[in-house]
Amino acid sequence: MPEQLNQRVEACFRQAELFFKRPFQRPVVSIKLRGQKAGVAHLHENLLRFNPQLYRENAEDFLKQTVPHEVAHLVAHQLFGDRIAPHGEEWQLIMRGVYELTPHRCHSYAVKRRQVIRYIYKCPCADSDFPFSAQRHGLVGRGRRYLCRRCRQTLVFSGETRVQ
Repeated sequence: MPEQLNQRVEACFRQAELFFKRPFQRPVVSIKLRGQKAGVAHLHENLLRFNPQLYRENAEDFLKQTVPHEVAHLVAHQLFGDRIAPHGEEWQLIMRGVYELTPHRCHSYAVKRRQVIRYIYKCPCADSDFPFSAQRHGLVGRGRRYLCRRCRQTLVFSGETRVQ
């Protein structure tokens, strides 16, 4: 895990402890998040997950904005409990008061969509294609059957794939 990320998480917790004059339990920190989210705070597991690709591509802003954003979720949860809105006034108070940051709900990082392969299935009764995800295609390989809604015959893999 990038050391700067760990150091920033620790610094955010120390800042919150100085502000609120109380200790906060430290989370497990992971950089195994994929997709469009820059970070996720799992409140009940006391876990922070960060997106390594978005961190690499936006390191400065990520450390300045994303890390405090996620730490603020855990701090708010430890202070106020379960019955608060994720980006509600308690979280906003921490973002403004502790970290002196504007509380943005979402990041504005450019996210590259990954290409997805679709496996084309067909039915004897229809001229249309049925594009299956890799997961569904794998289930077919393990014996699962999918039926045409019109004629109830088993859909059959055509051998074609498409990249979307």
